[in-house]
Amino acid sequence: MPLVVANGTALNAVELGRGPGVVMLHGLFVGSSASWYFTSAPALARRRRVLLYDLRGHGRSARPATGYDTATLAGDLGALLDALGWRQPVALVGHSYGALVALRFALDRPDRVEKLALVEAPVPPSGLPDLQMFLALGPESMAEALPEALRRSLDRRGRQAERLLAALRGLTFSTSLLRDVQAEPDIPDERLATLRGPLLAYGARSSCLDAGRRLARVIPGAKLVVLPGGHYLHLDAAAALTGAIEAFLDG
Repeated sequence: MPLVVANGTALNAVELGRGPGVVMLHGLFVGSSASWYFTSAPALARRRRVLLYDLRGHGRSARPATGYDTATLAGDLGALLDALGWRQPVALVGHSYGALVALRFALDRPDRVEKLALVEAPVPPSGLPDLQMFLALGPESMAEALPEALRRSLDRRGRQAERLLAALRGLTFSTSLLRDVQAEPDIPDERLATLRGPLLAYGARSSCLDAGRRLARVIPGAKLVVLPGGHYLHLDAAAALTGAIEAFLDG
């Protein structure tokens, strides 16, 4: 699929399968549509129409200098759905900051969201593990801070690793991403309580687990699932996470 211009930004998007619509959003920095393409998306696409796309600044999407707050990124999502003709309410599955974008979209446009699955959503956003990690690093130290599973994979593909590190440097030092994430406000419990019945998937070793417990406490009908692994559950517990998402979407 060619790049789709949405909200003034060229976004790389791919559709898989047929059936009820599911949109999967990845996390920041090391995330891209490949995060889901090589993990849960193929299984979901057996009976669903799955949309994957690279958030602005990531993967093959354009890298504007600004616009990495959840309001702008949720605007990108809405504009992309419109551009592709997705008119019916969709299920949203988001990891990390992508989960915050999905959460913001669900709060702002509940009429367009049928189900919501949040994987390792950092609430408040200042608790994002990636943010704390990259704030403390210089460009030459970024490779050492990558998740172990991803680092092992990239060690076998030199050019891909070089491209990823170049993209990390660009995002960190040439865009407002870090400033936008730092400035992202917490979401009040009262607003979270307007949601209904999301899936909350968190890693048993994750620093975000307390955020999952908070969401489970304040959102009516929320289902908290704790899986073996850390913040990168789509890598640490791919099969278990896929099964949990499938069961939730089927429920």
